[in-house]
Amino acid sequence: MKPSYRILIVDDEDNVRRMLSTAFTLSGQETFCARDGSEAIRLFTDHPPDVVLMDIRMPVLNGIEALQQMHAQHPRIPVILMTAYAEVETAVEALRCGAFDYIIKPFDLDELHIVIQRALALESMKQEISSLHKALTDSWQWGHILTTSPNMMEVCRDTAKIALSQASVLISGESGTGKELIARAIHYNSRRAAGPFIKVNCAALPESLLESELFGHEKGAFTGAQVQRRGLFERAHQGTLLLDEVGEMPLTLQAKLLRVLQEREFERLGGHQTIQVDIRIVAATNRNLAAMVEDGSFRQDVFYRLNVIHLEIPPLRERPQDIPLLANHFLQKFSAENQRDIIDIDPAALACLCAWHWPGNIRELSNVIERAVIMSTGALIFTDDLPAQLLSPPPADIDEKRSAVGEERNLKDEMKRYEKKLIIETLEHYDGNRTHCALALGISRRALMYKLQEYDICQPSRSDT
Repeated sequence: MKPSYRILIVDDEDNVRRMLSTAFTLSGQETFCARDGSEAIRLFTDHPPDVVLMDIRMPVLNGIEALQQMHAQHPRIPVILMTAYAEVETAVEALRCGAFDYIIKPFDLDELHIVIQRALALESMKQEISSLHKALTDSWQWGHILTTSPNMMEVCRDTAKIALSQASVLISGESGTGKELIARAIHYNSRRAAGPFIKVNCAALPESLLESELFGHEKGAFTGAQVQRRGLFERAHQGTLLLDEVGEMPLTLQAKLLRVLQEREFERLGGHQTIQVDIRIVAATNRNLAAMVEDGSFRQDVFYRLNVIHLEIPPLRERPQDIPLLANHFLQKFSAENQRDIIDIDPAALACLCAWHWPGNIRELSNVIERAVIMSTGALIFTDDLPAQLLSPPPADIDEKRSAVGEERNLKDEMKRYEKKLIIETLEHYDGNRTHCALALGISRRALMYKLQEYDICQPSRSDT
């Protein structure tokens, strides 16, 4: 956070502008003022500030409308709105439109300083996270696997043991469950971590290209082979090769793969020199290879060579407790990548995410959150930022294992009823003072505003100072 900052103060009352400008100038900040939203937009455009403090009810252009225009120009500049009218609906609308926070008049100057410092600190932190994310794009660490699910944690424990061996590994599971992530965990926690990790998608290339990609070729081996080319087996020497979607590999190539699995040697296409390599092979598939062996579409000998150690990755619907964890991870990731100031997921939207059956698993969840980040205009992800299909009840024929999710929703309903009761009682105790109520509940005033709307609590507000 900067030790000093430029603050744009917008209010139609002269005495409020003078008071705020004097207070912030005395504390070492640079201030400039506007009397309405239109003048504020001009100053904001010509001299972008570090933070904006703006009244909502103003002539010509009100604070909400000015906020929307500012947010469209510079979405990363925090805007704090002020009003003498403590209406929950107004607060939520302001936050939906991108306001950082919402201050009720009359307010304490020390509290206002804290809110501004928190806004600037958050922005600084987001820029740092964005830089770190770019620096870590090509790196990997064990912490990339996020889970609190018992069955997924068991997979992680097995992965840690497997990584120390040299055995071939077969990773199976539905598309989008994170098979490649587990393969990377095996490599980067093994003695081969300093070597290359190379992936090839066996379903993405036709047979002739896949063979050349894996084994390489000599110059003139076929039309268009102008130079000698090393294949992936050679390039993965002293490292790990991931054969993704190995179930799609043609039978003729499986026969050639068998020799590499057994002897760790091969010849390039068009060549006669035998090349020996030191590689570990990890295979991944979303198909049932054992059944493919039975119907003759996959070689039995290759299956046994790949299936020395087998890991089954559970689908996301069987690990529902990971949905909030992963959703918030993707929220931080895509907010930083898109330079957005989205800090959380609204409880109603999170409930929709937890209720969905996720046929596309983690990949689908990632896409949904990325879309929501792009579509959102405020500080939170709301239900209307989610795809329409997530707002409908899940199909009735979902796997019976989802019964555990239903039980969890019942528990959440009970917790919500208790939370609503506690909020109402605390508000009554503090005579409707929302600031004191939020402090007593251990949450921010902004979080309290959302909960008042979520639970439809129409409690009269008293002075918030």
